[in-house]
Amino acid sequence: MEKQEIKSLIVEYQEFVRGVRLVERPIELEENANYVFVGMRRTGKSYLLYQIIQQKLQQNFSKEDILYVNFEDERFAEATTQDLNLILECYKELYDRQPVVFLDEVQVIPAWQKFVRRLADTQYRVYVSGSNAEMLSGEIATTLGGRFIVYEVFPYSFTEFLQSNDVKLEKNWEFSNTKNKVIGLADLYVEYGGLPEILQMSNKRQWLSGVYQKIFLGDIVTRYAIRNDRAIRLLIKKLAENITKPVSFNRLANVVSAAGAKIGVSTVTEYLEHAQNSWLIFGISNYAATFSDKESIKKYYFVDNGILRLFLINGQSSALENVVASQLWRKYGADLYYYTQNVEVDFYIPHIKTAIQVSYTISVENTFNREVNALKKIANVFPVEKALIITFDEEQTVEIDDTSVINVVPLWKWLVEIAQFIQDNRH
Repeated sequence: MEKQEIKSLIVEYQEFVRGVRLVERPIELEENANYVFVGMRRTGKSYLLYQIIQQKLQQNFSKEDILYVNFEDERFAEATTQDLNLILECYKELYDRQPVVFLDEVQVIPAWQKFVRRLADTQYRVYVSGSNAEMLSGEIATTLGGRFIVYEVFPYSFTEFLQSNDVKLEKNWEFSNTKNKVIGLADLYVEYGGLPEILQMSNKRQWLSGVYQKIFLGDIVTRYAIRNDRAIRLLIKKLAENITKPVSFNRLANVVSAAGAKIGVSTVTEYLEHAQNSWLIFGISNYAATFSDKESIKKYYFVDNGILRLFLINGQSSALENVVASQLWRKYGADLYYYTQNVEVDFYIPHIKTAIQVSYTISVENTFNREVNALKKIANVFPVEKALIITFDEEQTVEIDDTSVINVVPLWKWLVEIAQFIQDNRH
């Protein structure tokens, strides 16, 4: 790239980022730390960079203190490792100061890790974003270890989703017209997920399909040079169709092979890892299983409900369970389990002694008895101080004995509670 072109882009970006209109997300960062923002495509990593820049501009920084570069800009399509140094040189020729550096989608540049590590070692403050699976590889942990904090960016929590729709939860909101707005937006959240841009799209399903294709083709197939793309496409489809069920590596290999795309167990494990590294899906293990079964038999969920819904025709129950799973996972991560041993419990969080069932409705007696009895039985085996049944819109309290109850909670109310809890306890 030519120096004049790079200088022009530096100045253009400085004007652009300060003028971006934002819905601010709750984020608390260490003042003296460098950050790598990672996560699925379109979760708003770039907008978090804009938010940080605008916050700095409101403090004692001028626009000239900011060096922001977006490497997904087609004008950087041919950029190389050498251009990273050239960008810094161009900035220094423009301004006699040390900038705060923001590198957006930097993973497209080979060996970018060494460059940002050198910046950190020479006392630059650096913020980096990326979607590629490489952003969390062992190589990066080695190269950037001790210099950068990895911050995972998720789709909107439900509270953020409400804020983006100009819904404020004031005191006693449940007894006002706001409640109906919250219930309606909860339906949208389950159907289309929480990717920030979804709210602006008139054809939401078409836009989500485009996002999925970029993840599938760009972050998975191209990134890992997968030749049998039909097999991994079928694998992801089968995961979506089995959201509520534990599946083993062997079963997935058999199901995909039976559909005409023959693959082995080792290939299945590789494909699942690729999909998880691209933040498309995540898996949780059976708390009661042996170590080997914990690894080979899991329940898989999608990070965003909108992507999941692309695969489902009549999947209200699956979508309900997935949205609960995604909220729990972003809060508890590896501490989230399911439980299967003579009885099935959808979610168990041992360190807070909480068991959760998800059921679209418990108005049918058989369903009510199944969900309640499962929670009773797990409480006989493991400590359970809080037991919940999350439904679409039903609410009641089921008394078990003089000292314990099961709370039946409608999804919209639980989404508000867990989203506020996540927000209050975020980094």
